[in-house]
Amino acid sequence: MSDVREYPDRPIVGVGVIVFRGEEVLLIRRGKPPNKGSLSLPGGGQDLGETVRQTAAREVMEETGLTVEITHLVDTVDIIRGDTAGRTKYHYTLIDFAAEWQSGEPTAGDDAAEAFWVPIAEIGDLSLWSETERVIKKAAALRALPLG
Repeated sequence: MSDVREYPDRPIVGVGVIVFRGEEVLLIRRGKPPNKGSLSLPGGGQDLGETVRQTAAREVMEETGLTVEITHLVDTVDIIRGDTAGRTKYHYTLIDFAAEWQSGEPTAGDDAAEAFWVPIAEIGDLSLWSETERVIKKAAALRALPLG
């Protein structure tokens, strides 16, 4: 059976969520491909009939068991990978949101092998994808701005 994410007819929309609790940020260790074993943000694909903000809250709950409040749109990241023939093999449009922890303790579920808090100050010491580190830093800066 082929992977439905390969050679899509159009981009696949997903979300990433930067969840803050005080001076900590939530990370997961991916339990499934793609990038199994790597550190990442909780997130995943949008379901039909669901807003991206609903997707963000649902994915955090499914992957970590946490209830969050989505606070900011942070950025969008396009991941486009071609094959040797020049065709688009993968195309994801990821919409990154910031969120504040509301309740629960992180427990790995769904696509996550682990879920845990990391001090924001230590993000640069981890082996994160450069875009993940960038959106965490951007979300932290947005968080410092007054809402409204």
